[in-house]
Amino acid sequence: MNREMEAVAENPARSRGFKYASINPNKPQPPPIPKPNQFPSHFDAPNVSSTARALCDILTRASPHDIETALSSSGIVPEEDLVEEVLKLSYNYPSSAVKFFRWAGRGKKHPAHAWNLMVDLLGKNQLFEPMWDAVRSMKQEEKLSLSTFASVFQSYSAAGRFNEAVMSFDVMDRYGVKQDVVAVNSLLSAVCSEDNQTSVGVEFLERIKVKVSPDSDTFAILLEGWQREGNGAKAKITFGDMVAQIGWDKGNVAAYDAFLMTLFCADLMDDVVRYLQLMKDHDCFPGLKFFTNALDTLVKRNDAHHAVPMWDVMVSGELLPNLIMYNAMIGLLCNNVAIDHAIRLLDEMPFHGAFPDSLTYNMIFECLVKNKKPRETERFFAEMIKNEWPPTGPNCAAAIAMLFDCDDPEAAHEIWNYVVENHVKPLDESANAMLVGLCNLSRFAEVNRLAEDVLYKRIKVYESTMTLLKDAFYREGRSARDRYDSLYRKWKALVVQL
Repeated sequence: MNREMEAVAENPARSRGFKYASINPNKPQPPPIPKPNQFPSHFDAPNVSSTARALCDILTRASPHDIETALSSSGIVPEEDLVEEVLKLSYNYPSSAVKFFRWAGRGKKHPAHAWNLMVDLLGKNQLFEPMWDAVRSMKQEEKLSLSTFASVFQSYSAAGRFNEAVMSFDVMDRYGVKQDVVAVNSLLSAVCSEDNQTSVGVEFLERIKVKVSPDSDTFAILLEGWQREGNGAKAKITFGDMVAQIGWDKGNVAAYDAFLMTLFCADLMDDVVRYLQLMKDHDCFPGLKFFTNALDTLVKRNDAHHAVPMWDVMVSGELLPNLIMYNAMIGLLCNNVAIDHAIRLLDEMPFHGAFPDSLTYNMIFECLVKNKKPRETERFFAEMIKNEWPPTGPNCAAAIAMLFDCDDPEAAHEIWNYVVENHVKPLDESANAMLVGLCNLSRFAEVNRLAEDVLYKRIKVYESTMTLLKDAFYREGRSARDRYDSLYRKWKALVVQL
């Protein structure tokens, strides 16, 4: 324990008070870690009142010896709200802030929140001796609270002085502030928010839990610390300790979220699924945020193997997936050719208050087409039309081509008729798919009629399609060749116009 903390422990209420102590500008001070202008000031903060700006100008421009005189000459009355505003803008100028605080407190006592700001300002600048002077003065005025010590914990932790943060907790009861679980959690939050210091928090908890019983927030803080560090192995130990000490708590969503995300980010997917099932068995679930983030990542990985059981746990609880999540899951299932499962999800959407849109239907339709399911494609097309979510133009063209390949020209004609009647763009893709399909079936009369109609409607026929038609028509003899030549002249004229 250093000299400063020894003095605090031996006589926490010693008579030396902050109001009579100051930061001596002539005495060398340990250089603080914060860089100049690290904190907001009146130069860059928005919505600064004119009186606060005037006082801040004095604090930053007047010489140290003239500050209090300049403040008194300003004619400004330091009301409580004004003092608080100026202190919040003075973190970059701690010596001047002390002088301002002393001046503003002449003839009256500062409220607790102003004292807490002063403690925080000094601590954030690593001026710990003056900070403790302020704490002792607050004790004398009976204005100390857990908020004060929470600021002390944060300042020591931000400075990397974790032992002093813990020792501050050890002496807080001598200042009349209770060492309860809220205080424990305040210290853990300060320590574990710093990089790679969760082990310090765990060590502290092991020592203090004999005196103060941890609660769900305690373990949530530790698990969030392990999440930041990405330590899945330590997270599993802490999670086991949590269940052993406080049991399963349905409301402890933050802890479950942090724990599962730690495992997830460590790529321990089998553990994620196993612990999810364990939580479900105890009627405990993580929040929707976990499922949203995890599902997004699994979709990017195309990992349906782990996404499906995770999804099943989610929908079995009280969490309702939204349309975006449904579309992501259906897209993943379609990419893995789990078409029946995708259609089951589509059917259950209305029961969870999520209604399918064009993307939902078109993903499934595209999957049916790509995997050459003509009967299913035909039935699903009818359902899409019925529900007023028709296929996109490219999907219609792909479906027409697939149906011809699978010897179902009647279904292809049905889709083509819908495309024409409803002007589903781009028309040319579907038109060319129809021409190629009919040509491959040697239905030259139909090809000729359709081509004439398409060209008349100024729908683009691809050069590759015309080449295919030429080869097929020329093989049929003189009459067919003449029909093609006539089509070609009309096509060429249209190409020139377009």
